[in-house]
Parts: sequence; C-alpha cells; structure tokens
Amino acid sequence: MNITLDKTTRNLAIGFVGSALIIGALAWVASPKDGQGKTKKITGPSVLIAEPANYEFGTISMQAGNVQKSFAIRNTSSEAVDVTKLFTSCMCTTASITADGKNFGPFGMQGHGFIPPISATIAPNATATVDVTFDPNAHGPAGVGYIERTISLENSAGNPLEINFSVTVTP
Repeated sequence: MNITLDKTTRNLAIGFVGSALIIGALAWVASPKDGQGKTKKITGPSVLIAEPANYEFGTISMQAGNVQKSFAIRNTSSEAVDVTKLFTSCMCTTASITADGKNFGPFGMQGHGFIPPISATIAPNATATVDVTFDPNAHGPAGVGYIERTISLENSAGNPLEINFSVTVTP
C-alpha cells in the first residue's frame, strides 16, 4: 500500500513526531537516577522537617503589602541532604533558602520562568532557613478571601518536603 501525503501534512507529521521525541528525551534525562543510570523511586517520608510545617498569617490587608515568614528546616537523618529544587505553588509567593551559610533564590512558581536546580546542603541534625514572601496584591482585586499556598523542597533523601501557609486577604 502506497500512501502519498501533501507537503504540508508531511511537514506537520514530521514536526509532531520530532516534538514527541524531544519531550520524551527531556523527561528521561530529567528523571532522578541512581549510580547506574536507573530511575530512582522516591518513597517514604522526607527526612527534612519544617518548623512550623503549617503557618497561618491571619487576616492581612492588600494595602499593608507583602508579608514574610521564616521556616526552620531540620535534617533528621545521619547523612547530609541536598535540597535540589525549591518552588512555590503560585506566582504570588517567592521563597529562598539559606543553608551552610549560602543563600539560594528567590524562587517562584514552576512553569512561570526557569527554576534552576540548586545544591543547598543541610548537614546531619543541622537546620537551614526558608524565607517566604507572600504578595497579597499579586492577584489584584479578585485576590481577596481565604488563600492557601505551598512551598516545595525537592531533596536527595526522599519525598519532597512541603511547607504550607494560609492567609485571609482583605482589600
């Protein structure tokens, strides 16, 4: 059977197949690997804990501007842990981390700008600090009411650590 495609259809098909191959290759390269190049399965609880893990800002006014909170991140394991990525759940929130005297960030929401990988090492039983800034004006007049946001820390020791906060925004 001989199928003939016009030039436009052939170019679209080649472009689609090429794009699918590139996306697949990028996903494979970005997946976490062990020493032999096999994909690691991240399971179990994180050895990093946030103090506090959840925070309530209470009621704030848009007119008052940004609010900030620092969270202590403790490594509960007997081995050093690298924080490899830090990101937030919304563009209204930024976060940075200070570990071993080095500051990384600020970082925002994935998909809204490049979030570079980092290597913020937290020694065994040591702490790092994650500084979070929330901008109540980021969503404009529609951004009033009760809001919940999450900050995620991907790390070398297991599941990502999530820090959560909530706030009620008034005009």
